[in-house]
Amino acid sequence: MAFDLVQYFAEQIKIQKPQLLRDFTPEQQHQYVSDINALTLGKLISLWRHDENALYQEIRSQDQLYIQEIARRLTTTPKNQSSLDKIQLEHLISEVLTLQLAEIKQLDDTAHFGPAGLAELLLGQIEHLAGQADDWVWSTNELTELIGSKPITQETVSLDETMKEFHQMVQQADTHHEEVNSTENSPLVPVWSNILAPVVALAIIAYLYCQMSQLFN
Repeated sequence: MAFDLVQYFAEQIKIQKPQLLRDFTPEQQHQYVSDINALTLGKLISLWRHDENALYQEIRSQDQLYIQEIARRLTTTPKNQSSLDKIQLEHLISEVLTLQLAEIKQLDDTAHFGPAGLAELLLGQIEHLAGQADDWVWSTNELTELIGSKPITQETVSLDETMKEFHQMVQQADTHHEEVNSTENSPLVPVWSNILAPVVALAIIAYLYCQMSQLFN
């Protein structure tokens, strides 16, 4: 498995470029940085597939005009559905792409990857990118095999709610068990006794009435 550049770049963006998106909430910053990080890294993978020798030379040269051109293309394509302002988005893409290319060059200098080593490193990022962004990101950077990789977000159930439901289930089970035991332990009363009881009572009352009548007569 290739070294995870996705998370590495995300951390480096926070460390090296803390001023990015400082006007947004922490949640918004995390989402925008995540999208742009995946967008630009995915684009580098697509460019490597298209012409690895050309991209390798750009990694070595760190040409700002080349970076700006990529940033503009990613920003202006109709497939890009980012909610950020276009001017701001292009600037952010350029900043992140500059950082990524500089870090890749440093890795190449340190580990002496060369084209073959960088190919393994970059192409190995596809598995790390899977599920990291919405489908518009993969349509924009042409990493289309990742479309549909993001799992559907489900509502998170808190631990307290889960435990509450569990206790309710246990209580219901205990109540049912007690009712069953009560029914099982109580003496069985024949159905016919319930029917004859009123008749017997009336007979006794009639007998007593007759006896009382004889006494008074």
